[in-house]
Amino acid sequence: MECIQSTSQVAAGNELAQMPLIPGLPDDIAISCLARLPRKFHTVLKCVSKRWRDLVCSDEWYSYRRKHKLDEAWIYALCRDKQERSFCYVLDPNSSQRCWKHIQGIPPQISKRKGMGFETLGKKIYFLGGCGWVEEPTDEVYCYDVSANTWNETTSLSIARCYFACEVLDEKIYAIGGLGTDLSGPNSWDTYDPSINGWISHVDPNLVPDIEDSVVLDGQIYIRCGGSSLLSHVYAIVYEPSRGSWQHVDADIASGWKGPAVVIDGTLYVLDQSSGLRLMKWQKESKDWVVVKRLSQLLTQPPCRLVAIGKRLFVIGKGLSTLVFDVDQSENAGRIMVGSSISKLTSDYDVISCKVVAL
Repeated sequence: MECIQSTSQVAAGNELAQMPLIPGLPDDIAISCLARLPRKFHTVLKCVSKRWRDLVCSDEWYSYRRKHKLDEAWIYALCRDKQERSFCYVLDPNSSQRCWKHIQGIPPQISKRKGMGFETLGKKIYFLGGCGWVEEPTDEVYCYDVSANTWNETTSLSIARCYFACEVLDEKIYAIGGLGTDLSGPNSWDTYDPSINGWISHVDPNLVPDIEDSVVLDGQIYIRCGGSSLLSHVYAIVYEPSRGSWQHVDADIASGWKGPAVVIDGTLYVLDQSSGLRLMKWQKESKDWVVVKRLSQLLTQPPCRLVAIGKRLFVIGKGLSTLVFDVDQSENAGRIMVGSSISKLTSDYDVISCKVVAL
């Protein structure tokens, strides 16, 4: 009897897999039609049938929308409350409501961790390493699949780390420096290659543990080190087939890098929060920092983080209070700040990091 049921279930599954996505249409045309629906409707599509759900959650769907420039960028924020608990929120910047929404299901193993890496690759968000008040740094990595809305533990770091830099370059994740249980941790970095689902570890004595910020600019990873370190310069890594090492860069760029950074069209912007809120821009030709705008703390409350979608800059502060403006329009509008704001949450969460996932 069990054998008969099992056989019938397999047959039913095969029949379902052979059914067209849309009756009367070849699947390639059906995918072309469905993929043009805005991202906000993807949750509804997954409720139609198992085949539609599997399609919307698949790499094929992600690749098709990306290839045909149909993907839409949403912002994801890692936050922490006064009890040191971590939360994750998402914002659809094109929604008429434009409000932050809480993502449910964050694993309890990471909900209390501090110093985690927070990075995106493809349609997944990675929560890397971290530590606790009495817990040693860990090498554990958890992954949130944005399209499937699922959480899973994935391939561990080569070395346990916390309070480290995390960036993506050439479709690989870099976990850089920080504190760890391994003596070589502060002077090393791990590279995650999704094609092999594994990490490769590297060591360079020029790396220091006191990392405060990082950014990818001109195909290189720049690191801003804390003022308490012996060498409070910015370091750049240059990737070549036969060589990957850290080296000093001009002190000029380090002198104005006094807050969170973001790159828009190859230009580095920094939010200086040391005296009010000043948006600064690095001019590569003259090697000088210039003030773009002064921002009102009535619209967004520091400490803030920066993230960009196209030419739009999002300044995200305490409680996820958010200021949005177009960089080009604002720079051409003199002293007037051209933009809009998104109301904060009722809770005064600190924003630890913000990333973009296009799907």
